[in-house]
Amino acid sequence: MTVAAAETTQQRARGLMEVESLPPGMDGMLFDFGGAASASFQMRNTVIPLDIWWFEPGGRLIGVTTMTPCEAEPCESYESPGEIGWALETPAGEIALTAGAQLSTGEKP
Repeated sequence: MTVAAAETTQQRARGLMEVESLPPGMDGMLFDFGGAASASFQMRNTVIPLDIWWFEPGGRLIGVTTMTPCEAEPCESYESPGEIGWALETPAGEIALTAGAQLSTGEKP
């Protein structure tokens, strides 16, 4: 799987806003919180439904939420199911991960 990395505050705030489809070879966007954090996502200005995969700080998958585009204010908030280290946004229904799946960033230890 190949994803874009949202590591800065600005990149995390923008996410996949206004993206109508991902470029060829791109499966989603990975949000790195740099450690344990509670997170909240909204779908303001996001035009495609997204699945958000929640990973604990150690990289284990702990949940998934399907988010729908916001059509009117106030937009719904999608809260992490506890403290997470990573969140992965993918187009809804396009990938399947199993509970407990382990995130690997491809970086060498």
